[in-house]
Amino acid sequence: MLDKLKLQPIDNWLKKNNWHFYDHQLETVSKTLQGYDVLLVAPTGGGKTLAGFLPSIQDLINKKNIQNQLHTLYISPLKALTVDVHRNLSAPISDQKLDIKIETRTGDTSSYKKVRQKQVPPHMLMTTPESLALLLASPDANDYFKFLKFLIIDEIHSLVNSKRGDLLSLNLSRLDTIVPYYRKIGLSATVKNTSSVLSFLSQKKKSVILNVEEKSFPNIEILKTYNRVPWSGHMAGYAIKDIYKKIQNSEMSIVFVNTRAQAELIFNKLWHENEKNLKIAVHHGSLEKEIRRKVENMMSLGQLDCVVATSSLDLGIDWGNVDLVIQIGSPKGIARFLQRIGRSNHRLNEPSRAILVPSNRFEYLECVSAIYSIKEKILDETKEKEGSLDVLAQHVLGVACSKPFEVSELFAEIKNSWPYRNLQKEKFFEVLEFVKNGGYSLKHYDQYSKIGVNKQNLYAIKNKNIRNKYRLNVGTIVESYMLKVKLGKRTLGQVEEWFVEGLNQGDTFLFGGRVLEYQYLSNNNVIVRATKDNHPKIPSYAGGRLPLSTELSFQVRTLLSNKENWKVLPSQINEWLKLQLKFSSIPNPEGLLVETFPRHIKNKKRYFLICYTFEGRNANQTLGFLLSKRMQRMGLKPIGFVATEYALAIWSMNMIEDINILLNDDLMLDDLYEWLEETPLLKKNFRDAAIISGLIERIIPGKKKTGKQIMFNSDLIFDVLKKHEPNHLLLQVARQDSYRGLIDLERLSAFLKRIRKNIFHRKLNQISPLAIPLILEINRQTIDKSEVNEYFLQELEDQLTKEVGLS
Repeated sequence: MLDKLKLQPIDNWLKKNNWHFYDHQLETVSKTLQGYDVLLVAPTGGGKTLAGFLPSIQDLINKKNIQNQLHTLYISPLKALTVDVHRNLSAPISDQKLDIKIETRTGDTSSYKKVRQKQVPPHMLMTTPESLALLLASPDANDYFKFLKFLIIDEIHSLVNSKRGDLLSLNLSRLDTIVPYYRKIGLSATVKNTSSVLSFLSQKKKSVILNVEEKSFPNIEILKTYNRVPWSGHMAGYAIKDIYKKIQNSEMSIVFVNTRAQAELIFNKLWHENEKNLKIAVHHGSLEKEIRRKVENMMSLGQLDCVVATSSLDLGIDWGNVDLVIQIGSPKGIARFLQRIGRSNHRLNEPSRAILVPSNRFEYLECVSAIYSIKEKILDETKEKEGSLDVLAQHVLGVACSKPFEVSELFAEIKNSWPYRNLQKEKFFEVLEFVKNGGYSLKHYDQYSKIGVNKQNLYAIKNKNIRNKYRLNVGTIVESYMLKVKLGKRTLGQVEEWFVEGLNQGDTFLFGGRVLEYQYLSNNNVIVRATKDNHPKIPSYAGGRLPLSTELSFQVRTLLSNKENWKVLPSQINEWLKLQLKFSSIPNPEGLLVETFPRHIKNKKRYFLICYTFEGRNANQTLGFLLSKRMQRMGLKPIGFVATEYALAIWSMNMIEDINILLNDDLMLDDLYEWLEETPLLKKNFRDAAIISGLIERIIPGKKKTGKQIMFNSDLIFDVLKKHEPNHLLLQVARQDSYRGLIDLERLSAFLKRIRKNIFHRKLNQISPLAIPLILEINRQTIDKSEVNEYFLQELEDQLTKEVGLS
């Protein structure tokens, strides 16, 4: 096959490095030559990226002398990945002196370079979904893309079923209109619903999935330590010395955490432990581009011993000399865990090596369940979502920025996008009307009028200024308003506006792995100086917590329900579960264990309700609001609640008698819709939808609005629409996003139906062993994290464990 494919230069380069082609790489080339669009599904380290580019390289080698034409477009969800792929692909092209020009184009690319790329396109362009949207919104988009032969989407599984994926899919349909015969290649990690991912990529009859089997099972273990696993918390401070030893004994390691705050704290703790002067760095999305690039380059050159990272390094990046991945806390999902594990020994035939470090006792159960799931090849299932209407509004405006459009042609093109295949014409016209004038209640305000019908009876933008505003605000990622952190003349990165508002002059906080002292705020810059303070605050970034997947949740419940499974658990976890069985019951996989017990708080008797749902923090948070509201109506006088991934605790002044009435699912869902209309969550999601749809601009030429300005404008419009147009397009979007997101309505509804006749109520006289983490979590969330308060928590922990005989 190799001779027929004419890939000799790449074969020469591989042999030079003692490598060879994999069968699936050659099969990808063969299928594209036969006219197929290809989805390549392979484990991490399976040579997917090279496989994706081989058809393009083969075509460029054979045709030669292609100048000033964009031949191949590579799309990645991460800017870091585009840089990494550019570096890795440059090696064989340079080594074999191939006349192939490759460049990157992201938000980090200079304006000068972007202009040059438009005038003189490279053969291969590495970019992101947002940069593709910008290119397609240019008046010369048709000319720029008309020679396109190949499109490669890396880590495509991470884009499907997201608003970012919606935008990408719409732009794929746009490309299909401009250049109908280009080949699409999707590169995906191992996922459960491959047919759905293929449909997202291509609806052509000639489309195929190439599946690559895992050749070696990853070497995964849970960190062995003599220290006691904490009851609650998320920082794994108990294991820092053991983690440091593992880093010390490996060539290069990545320590993955789930939040940016964790990244800062774990890095800081490792740095204080660093008696061997290991080269340790931190990497997350809020750090300045130059700092992130420096860390990535040092990793690729093997100049670091360890990097503490968030999901900013999750995907695809190829560092073959990483031989150990350490995951702090549970990865919260099987697919995410596989992705992270694959960063070590990034080769198909070598087993990845990973160590899990649970940060609390429930997470220990999660970690055991994650390892079991990988052994049994149990994967997370992602349910398909309909395309979001705020994204569609942004896209319609982008199309108009490119050139005037005819309505029926655009509707047909949009229907060709997989997430929008079921879009009804009435809903499309509602979106069109919104882009045209903002909707019925806003149509008399000129600033909301973006497009109109021209003399040729086509829809076009009202003026060129609208195109400029679109270019500044494109995309679906809405983050909290960020302020730059400046140390002298150097920019270190960004922190959220609301975090800075809580700082007083002289306060210290962790950022970029160092302790900084806040001086003052100047022109949206946070001016700081370096300090050696040992008790800094940690910036808490919005949206940092990862949700517990449904599959992993089920595996945890299954692990708990069978005592035979407990044999693999260490003695301290085993003893905890056995005492739970003695004092109360173990949660049932298909039912709900509810515990109620009295407890004195500051000499006052309070009544606690604990529900062990294992349905994730979002669903538990929603359940907490709904139960509290119902308890209020029942005269139980609820005082507060706390939700974790696994359970929910509510405390009240009066005792709960009838659990079944409290948990009636019909009444519960009625309450939900009423509650949502009153909650700040709806306003927040409206604000996001208003930004994505283009109703509110974050940036206007020459100026970036502050978070307060955006919130004020958004809240004002929200109140007007809620009163005068309650079914406005953006209110519809806000409700849908609330149900899918923080409320997790679908999961909560399924849970309530499942447990309808399987509620097990245990009336206890005192706290149960399983409830201890919940009670400690209550106190963690109601006191400051000062050293004195840590002593208080330790005192409370000692008291609670003594009550149940675990001290």
